[in-house]
Order: sequence, then structure tokens, then C-alpha cells
Amino acid sequence: MNSAYAAVAHRDVSSWLLVGCGVWLVALGFYFIAVRPPLLPEDARFMGTSPAQIRAAVPGLDGWLKKVFTVMGGFIAGTGVLTVFVAWAGVASHGTSWALALTGVVTVGLMSATNFTLRSDFRWVLLVPAVVWATALILHIARRV
Repeated sequence: MNSAYAAVAHRDVSSWLLVGCGVWLVALGFYFIAVRPPLLPEDARFMGTSPAQIRAAVPGLDGWLKKVFTVMGGFIAGTGVLTVFVAWAGVASHGTSWALALTGVVTVGLMSATNFTLRSDFRWVLLVPAVVWATALILHIARRV
């Protein structure tokens, strides 16, 4: 058996789930960089106004938000790259579990909770990565015990 194939075959479910979460974060980062509009309809709805009123009140907002989302998308994608690396490399240490837990909480966990607070149109879809991350973490910790 080829050693590269053997390494892939021995990955456990938690590693594969975390790799999937990392890939999802990379894709989400590129969405924020290249696709996401400055204002979604739900943004204006949350503020109790219309996109036209927001743009009239703050004429440079769209350009500024595009820059903010580009930077944020880069950080999201970078977090995804590191998550894929840690999950794929299978770094075995007690710190790995803590790092994966904190990364999940401050990325997909916080995003999901915030979208529920905002009553986002995407809140249920954005709950999925948080649940997958939590499942992967539980499996990762169970494997270590």
C-alpha cells in the first residue's frame, strides 16, 4: 500500500469533518472578498430602514464596506487554511483540542449566534457549520481520551 494512501485512509471522522469546516471557511472568505454585496436586504431590515436611505445618509458606505469585507474575508480564509492544516496534519497534543475548540467558538460559533440574534435569513444554514465543528471536536476529544 502506498504510504500517502495509507495516511489518508487512517484519517478519522473528526479530521475529515474539520478539514471540511476549514474548506468551508476558505470558501466563505472568498465569498466575502469577491461576491458579498456591501448591504444585504436583511441588514437594512435589522436597522429598520431601506438600503436607499442608508446610502443617502452615508454615501461612501458601500466602498468602505467592500474594503472591510475584503479584509474580513482574508482572515476567514486564513483561518480555514490553518484549520485544514491542523486537521490534516493530525497534530497530536493537548493544545490542539483547545485550539480547535477556541477556533470553532470564535469563528463559526460566534457567526452562527450573531446571525440568530440578527434574525438573519441565513441563520439556519449558518448553524450547520457550527454543529459540524462541534461534532468534529467531540469526536476529536473522544479519540484522544
